[in-house]
Amino acid sequence: MIWIILVVPAAKALSGRGESGIPKSRFRSESMRIDSPGGTAMRGTYPGEVRVRVIGLVEAGSSRREAAEQLEISASSAVRWMQCWQADGTAGPKPRGGSISALEQHAEWILTLVTEQSDLTLDEIVSAMHKKRIGGSRTALWRFFARHGITVKKKPARRGTAARRRGSGASSLDS
Repeated sequence: MIWIILVVPAAKALSGRGESGIPKSRFRSESMRIDSPGGTAMRGTYPGEVRVRVIGLVEAGSSRREAAEQLEISASSAVRWMQCWQADGTAGPKPRGGSISALEQHAEWILTLVTEQSDLTLDEIVSAMHKKRIGGSRTALWRFFARHGITVKKKPARRGTAARRRGSGASSLDS
């Protein structure tokens, strides 16, 4: 994937911009992806200043759609931002990422189990979890251990698949 980022010289930085210095037609990154259809990247979130300007315009008497047209954003964005503003007084974007595994609720029990019985395999731990009605898979458990810095080793009592050498009683090819 190839990205091109356009850099606007300082002399041209304020041409075509509003009082705040934000371009009237572009509130987001001016980068584009070469390998995407049309050469444009998928848009990210609008900056907080645009959200505040929409809220200010609507509170000053403009409709949501008028504010959206004036700032050249979608009407649905203006409507959603005003709904959030009226519901809880926030104007910023919602946090992205950071999901939490359901296993974190049972972290103390899982870590205690592994500490008490360190020779359990992943499958045995998943079986113990299911007996306690804790949902999860081997992959989820593996990721849980990775987040907590725990490694699961193979049992050392197993014999490897080393090549066996022929003893003195082995037959030779010479007849």
